[in-house]
Amino acid sequence: MALFKLENVEDLYEIGEVLGSGHFGQVREVLERATGTRWAGKFLKLRKSASSRLGLERKNVEREVEILQSLQHCNIMALKDVFESRSEVVLIVELISGGELFDFIAAKESLTESEAIEFIEQILHGVEYMHSKRIAHFDLKPENIMLSDKLVPHPHIKIIDFGLAQHLTQGEEYRSLCGTPQYIGEWNGPFEACCLYVSIGVITYILLSGISPFQGDTDEETLRNILAMNYEFDDYHFSQTTAMAKDFIQKLLVKDQNERMTAEESLLHPWIKPLNRKQAASRCRSSINMKNFKKFNARRKWKMSYNMVSACNRLCHLQLLCKASAKANEELRQCESDQEDTESKPASLLRRRLSSSS
Repeated sequence: MALFKLENVEDLYEIGEVLGSGHFGQVREVLERATGTRWAGKFLKLRKSASSRLGLERKNVEREVEILQSLQHCNIMALKDVFESRSEVVLIVELISGGELFDFIAAKESLTESEAIEFIEQILHGVEYMHSKRIAHFDLKPENIMLSDKLVPHPHIKIIDFGLAQHLTQGEEYRSLCGTPQYIGEWNGPFEACCLYVSIGVITYILLSGISPFQGDTDEETLRNILAMNYEFDDYHFSQTTAMAKDFIQKLLVKDQNERMTAEESLLHPWIKPLNRKQAASRCRSSINMKNFKKFNARRKWKMSYNMVSACNRLCHLQLLCKASAKANEELRQCESDQEDTESKPASLLRRRLSSSS
């Protein structure tokens, strides 16, 4: 069960600068008054009513909090505290300052497969832990894979954003197309048979080549490619990729969910854990396609910016519609009140106004 504190968050934390904002609130840097430790505060707006379209439903926030409170792993964002008021929930989470993994890699001049494996292995460890707790992330994509600190020699991966995550029940079957389609694929079956390692396969494919495996000319074509697991390793993008890396991807991007590698099996694959010196040496000699990867990341960032502007425009339009509707309702209410007032005594009118104002 999710645990919320009813105390005022500002009594325990000093609220700092805004680190980011989204559809439902802001992320701000906060300072724990008792210890001087810096954290991040996610200030989430709650829906005022069931019919409201602004803000998050409380049950969704409760689910995310419950999941984060049950996950304690070095590759997963940590949750410290949760505060609740009438209109807002504040999540105090680990401050992750290293930025996105893909941005970090795109800033490099070169990267070997063995260096890329350090990141993939950490993602696998995080996912393996989640699934040991029977939790599926449902939105594992580059934007949700961060670095705790990018200035250290071996940066540490942190998986974030559990807004779509679900705690799944053993023996039950699930069908889901939520999340970002080209990363998550389709989930249709029991938890044991389909642990969503497609997303790790897609991330690895992009990391090594700079292209998306399922990307088509249209959204419909992309979806068809995902459902059919239709992809290829063309020579132009994979000329520097080892056979072991391709085999690793092929064992994850499998349509038959029963044939797909699990996290445990992935961590033992020769590309991740070489069986001999020859395999280890080949990973160090092979490099990822940095030219294409930089292009892919630039397009990805542009699309994120475009989507953010589009979302802001839709939100502003929605707010204007809400205000117009509220104004019309207020005018109608005043008209109805005026009609009633013509037959009301002054004393009863005063009592009604006082009652409505309170």
